[in-house]
Amino acid sequence: QVQLVESGGGLVQAGGSLRLSCAASGRTFTSYTMGWFRQAPEKEREFVAAITWNGGSTYYVDSVKGRFTISRDNAKKTVYLQMNSLKPEDTAVYYCAADRYGRGGSTRTDYEYWGQGTQVTVSS
Repeated sequence: QVQLVESGGGLVQAGGSLRLSCAASGRTFTSYTMGWFRQAPEKEREFVAAITWNGGSTYYVDSVKGRFTISRDNAKKTVYLQMNSLKPEDTAVYYCAADRYGRGGSTRTDYEYWGQGTQVTVSS
């Protein structure tokens, strides 16, 4: 069992930066692929980024490539999402998710554990 707690969201102007953190509990965190998803009002939850257990591979949705960076610190059981050059369309609730099978997928069903989400609002 893994519990995930996100933090770091907030209000930022367009062009600004935020770093989200996701702290995990559980002994097997280090073997999980970790992902970030987001959900804007009245929209489906969408994949943002994922990172394999050792950080060897990362994946991004096209709309954030070159602006967002996912990373992890297994010693701290924490995964991060550094978000730069933020745009109003990045406004959403951001969710951290854990995939215990290491699939590195981009769909919700690839992930078994979810955090409660953190709000990111980008003003124009």
